[in-house]
Amino acid sequence: MNDSTASLVRTARAALVPVAVCALALGGLTAWTASGAAGRPASVTVEDARVLLPFGLDNTAATVRLRNTGDVADELVGVDVPTAGGAMLSRTVVKNGAGSMKMAGSATVPARGTLEMSPHGLDIMVYRPPKLQVGERLPLVLRFRESGVVRAEAVVVRPGS
Repeated sequence: MNDSTASLVRTARAALVPVAVCALALGGLTAWTASGAAGRPASVTVEDARVLLPFGLDNTAATVRLRNTGDVADELVGVDVPTAGGAMLSRTVVKNGAGSMKMAGSATVPARGTLEMSPHGLDIMVYRPPKLQVGERLPLVLRFRESGVVRAEAVVVRPGS
């Protein structure tokens, strides 16, 4: 064997161990992911979206059920109602028998779970909504830390229904 061939053989042998370790690691990661052990990323869907029929030009509330089928929690970080003057997450807080609204910066949707909004807890406060009638639909845009933007339509219902 000449010097260049011997050098090439030594280089190939030196590279064999790192290449074999990488192949073994890649095979293990592939098997782990294929078995489902790696988990699924957060994936949030919107169910039962409703908006309360406002009285006149008053602000109103929208509620949704958020379902996360992923294996990690997600966070609702923002809301928008494109046809209204504005929207925000708000929470009804009762203190000394009196209720008040507080802005909520975000809300967690648990892994493999749901977050249920209600007019008596966490909801979406809709400012200056358009003129609405029962049965119409109001577009909602929800922004999640992991799931990105999710669009939905809330059906207009009478309060208490």
